[in-house]
Amino acid sequence: MRNFLSALSLPVVCALAVIVLVSCSLASAQAETIPRAAYKYKGDLTRIAKEVWGLDAPVPMLAAQIHQESGWNPDAVSKVGALGMTQFMPATAKWWCDLNKLSARDCQPRNPIWSMRSLAGYDLWIADRTKGETEFDLLWAALRGYNGGLGHWLKEAALVRPALNHEAIDAACGRASRSIVHCKENLDYPNRILNRLQPIYAGWGRTVSPT
Repeated sequence: MRNFLSALSLPVVCALAVIVLVSCSLASAQAETIPRAAYKYKGDLTRIAKEVWGLDAPVPMLAAQIHQESGWNPDAVSKVGALGMTQFMPATAKWWCDLNKLSARDCQPRNPIWSMRSLAGYDLWIADRTKGETEFDLLWAALRGYNGGLGHWLKEAALVRPALNHEAIDAACGRASRSIVHCKENLDYPNRILNRLQPIYAGWGRTVSPT
């Protein structure tokens, strides 16, 4: 390859480099696709999201979150014991069911409908207890809370008041009650969902962007 490139003129080498870079970018953009299993639940998720969030519900974000949590697998079980399509820990599922006055019989983390309804409801519950300069900031905060706990986010936000944008609050990760070793996962979570996965579900409803 080195001998081949040395025989080419500089403009040709540069052109080849551009082609390679463009090809890599396209491959990266096409890497994320909607799993076939997702289409089975599209109608239910859309209905549930609008019941919980209203007619302007962020359906693509919720779909992207399920994609991230389990790849739409209702039988998923994580290595730490999180269950179902939306990966509720058993203790969190019990707390959520108690909060919503659901019986033990109706508390079903492995049930896809329960999972989608609980994810949409829990996201909204967190969003109602956070603040953001924009809707994007608010949803970013809700996703961080879902992944790593609302209490940690609230303490981090308190350090940077009156700033309410997600960049400022993210910068405070590890400076309050959350250990810094958990920051990468917690900050990657909303980034992957909102910036990488949400766009592939754009045909499912209204997307939320930073601008």
